[in-house]
Parts: sequence; C-alpha cells; structure tokens
Amino acid sequence: MMAVKQAHNECEEKTSPLGKIQEIVDKWLKEIGGGYWPPLSMLANLVEEVGELAKVINALEGPKRNEDIKKEDVASELGDVFFSLICIANYYDINLEECIKRTIEKYNARKVGG
Repeated sequence: MMAVKQAHNECEEKTSPLGKIQEIVDKWLKEIGGGYWPPLSMLANLVEEVGELAKVINALEGPKRNEDIKKEDVASELGDVFFSLICIANYYDINLEECIKRTIEKYNARKVGG
C-alpha cells in the first residue's frame, strides 16, 4: 500500500517542463478534444502513430527513399507519438518525468553493472 501511495504522490504535482506539457495535453483533451479515449483505443492510436513514424523514417532513410520526405516530417510524427504517450500517462496519472528518470537510472545501473 505504501508503494501505491508513493507512486500517487509522485504524480500529484507536475511542475517540471514535461509535467507542464502533460497538463497542457490534459486541459486540451478535457476542454477541446472530447476527453480521454478508453485505454486500449489509446494504445491502438499509439501503435498507429509509431507505424506512421516508421513509414516516414523508412522513406527518409530506407532503400526506396522519397525526396519529398524531410526531417520536419519525422518531427511531426514524433510529436504525434509523444502526444499519444502523454495521453496514456495522463489517463493513468503517471508522471513522465519520474518515469524517464527511473529508466535512465535503470540503464545506468545496467551499464555500470554489466
């Protein structure tokens, strides 16, 4: 129970730049976007957006390059992926800054220990 309470407390305040972005997305979804989708729909959307990112990167870097695809297209698709991730994090009240810090610590521990 203590771990659940600690995790909840980590998510209560989102005052970092990443936390502010989470708040902006939350406000937009509630006021303009029609609210959050069910979790599996949000996951499907994330997978769709990652597929679009893959298609753009393949067109930019792959064997059948498309001269019309630019770095800005990658940036646009990354924004869509990031938005979708933020929606899922917000739905579950997860502080993404804390998540990325823990992930970096995990990778550092693997690098040092491995």
